[in-house]
Amino acid sequence: MAIVYQKSAGLTDKELHYCPGCNHGIIHKLVAEVMDELGILDTTIGVCPVGCSVFAYNYFNCDMQEAAHGRAPAVATGIKRTHPNSPVFTYQGDGDLASIGCAEITHAAMRGEKFTTIFVNNAIYGMTGGQMAPTTLIGQKATTCPLGRTKEQAGMPIRMAEMLSTLDGCVYAERVCVTDIPHLNKAKAAIKKAFQKQLAGEGFTFVEVLSTCPTNWGMTPLKAKEWLTDNMIPYYPLGCIKDIDAPKAEVK
Repeated sequence: MAIVYQKSAGLTDKELHYCPGCNHGIIHKLVAEVMDELGILDTTIGVCPVGCSVFAYNYFNCDMQEAAHGRAPAVATGIKRTHPNSPVFTYQGDGDLASIGCAEITHAAMRGEKFTTIFVNNAIYGMTGGQMAPTTLIGQKATTCPLGRTKEQAGMPIRMAEMLSTLDGCVYAERVCVTDIPHLNKAKAAIKKAFQKQLAGEGFTFVEVLSTCPTNWGMTPLKAKEWLTDNMIPYYPLGCIKDIDAPKAEVK
């Protein structure tokens, strides 16, 4: 019998611990499929964050390294410079990357470190109980802003993909989501392109994935998906933000 669909070889058989409706499982699947399709499972090294995906080393079927909170880009830098021929990626949430780790990701992009970052933006702190994150939207409620985030008190939410794209070392930045099959396919294509550009030695590559957090948003999974579409995408527009091709060798 022909196999129509099967679990990616890039994932282990470990059961995922994520909440119902959380998009981490889908994003894991896309990253795993890309590694498998590119034939790099045996050589890839991933770096786990502190956050909801802290146990990602249980799920990806490649070498994984745990990092302290926010320090995944620094760890990835050391790994990539030690193993320059190995594909390296960090998998980080908004609290890990945009808050405590903002300096690490900014300087890694500035230096043009040749690894890929998968940034999962669900606009809230997930694992620690729903506090306001740097990406929390104006008016969005969280445990530390029960009346909703205000510009006057907390400033505007940070757009990481746009910010990092201004740095010369960042050669590719794209924002995607996984709310339906067409968007899921675009997300996978972006992740694959980010890895391919890393493999070509072009520089730092970054894919931001808008994600739901039904538990901390206090919504059903379906309602959370609708809220993401209606509220997050207008502020965090989807699409390619930067794509710089590697410089061509001079023909003599």
